[in-house]
Amino acid sequence: MFDPLRAKTKVVLYTTLAFLFGLGLASSLDWTTPSHAAPTFATTAQVSDAEVRPALDLSEAFIRVAEQVTPAVVRIDISRPVQASSQRIPEPFRPFFRDPEGGGGDAPDRQFGGGSGFLISADGYIMTNNHVVADADEINVRFLDGRVQSATLVGADPTTDVAVIRVDGSSYPFLAFGSSDEVRVGEWVLAVGNPGFGGGNTLDYTVTAGIVSAKGRPLQLLQNELQNDPRYNQDGQGSWAIEDFIQTDAVINPGNSGGPMVDLRGQVVGINSAIASRTGYYQGYGFAVPIDLARRVAEDLIEYGTIRRPWIGISMQSVDQVVADGLGLPRVSGARVTDVRSGGPAARAGLRSEDVITKLDGTDIAQPGQLQNLIARHRPGDEVELEYYRAGERRQVDVRLGEAPINDVTEPVAAVVSEAADTRIGIRVQELNRELAEEMGYEETGGVVITEVERYSAAWRRSLPVGWKVLEINGQATRTQEDVRRALGAAEPGAVVNLTLQRPTGETQRFYVRVPS
Repeated sequence: MFDPLRAKTKVVLYTTLAFLFGLGLASSLDWTTPSHAAPTFATTAQVSDAEVRPALDLSEAFIRVAEQVTPAVVRIDISRPVQASSQRIPEPFRPFFRDPEGGGGDAPDRQFGGGSGFLISADGYIMTNNHVVADADEINVRFLDGRVQSATLVGADPTTDVAVIRVDGSSYPFLAFGSSDEVRVGEWVLAVGNPGFGGGNTLDYTVTAGIVSAKGRPLQLLQNELQNDPRYNQDGQGSWAIEDFIQTDAVINPGNSGGPMVDLRGQVVGINSAIASRTGYYQGYGFAVPIDLARRVAEDLIEYGTIRRPWIGISMQSVDQVVADGLGLPRVSGARVTDVRSGGPAARAGLRSEDVITKLDGTDIAQPGQLQNLIARHRPGDEVELEYYRAGERRQVDVRLGEAPINDVTEPVAAVVSEAADTRIGIRVQELNRELAEEMGYEETGGVVITEVERYSAAWRRSLPVGWKVLEINGQATRTQEDVRRALGAAEPGAVVNLTLQRPTGETQRFYVRVPS
């Protein structure tokens, strides 16, 4: 007879046993480990756009300026004879020709360097610093899209550190000029450059922001170096250097030299030119050549291939409180005349030593560099009005500007370069002997291995690695140093050679390098 109670008891018992069996099985399979759901990450802004709108607008302005300016900024790579380069690069600028670790870029007979530049016209004119291209016999320009073109030097002016080069072609993006006179202390500016350190594309296109910290900074960098150069120290030519820099706290480091300093409208207000530090790297102050001066220099370089510097024929010094009190000046500013060149424009106008020039065409003169800057923007033959003080009395005089004999300098003697074939692209090779094999991790000897890649050379820019074997060049097997020299020596200037290299672990890789022209 069926007993419902007994049947129900059996169901409960079997169910309990099944549950306990399942629990034991799950436990043995580690199914009972606690699981944790992924947290929900917050994406809601902590601060509303309205509360930080001015900062967001400024950030957007930086972005827009960078987008518009960067396509017109280029990287410049140069090669020069060491003999000439050692004469022409001012000591404060030499760090711009070293790598970020501080190593030298010098080869036994060549030096490779670089910097930045920016296009100023659709037909390929590029403005940069003189110290970037000084004495270069090969100039290559790299664009944002990766294209590389050779460039020619249009002209250069060591007294302002301004140079113009040109690439063939048309329809290039270019930048518009602003006014450095209208730039105000405290104004935001961006420093744009294309350092290109580390080979390949490392550190391409950097944009840094800062404010204009000061104007009219006389650093004495150019003047000191010109006076130490035998080609410029004769007849006081070193005093023609014009140093009226814009100071900024925007980061300007090696390689940015020659790039544009732009305002928030994207207009160029200066050329990034120098940094003041003990190491040659950024420590808080960057400097730029005022674009109003640089533009006038560029116009001469493009039109004449050299500069036509106007002058009034005086030597000057700055004014301090003692001089101002001694000469009866109303304020501590101006350019104190210390010497008047006989027969020069100032002498003909009646200026004398100890006169203090305080205005030019109505513009106040704070220090000698500013006066030089303003005069340099004119052309020889222009007439300017000077206001000056003599024995405490304010006077005015019109002066017709002459032309300085600034281009009468001794040309450097061309360096004689003995170029070994395996250095045409900037590599040194040695046959792989037992000592080198042990040092570089090879199990067997034989063949040739790259032992040096010269910094800033064609090979360095293509990231050829030290310590790899050279198996082939343009399909020709290379077993000896002579094989490498023969293969590279057969390549025409400007041609692209391909090198098959092998790392110590056996993997191979092909590299393409353009032979310098």
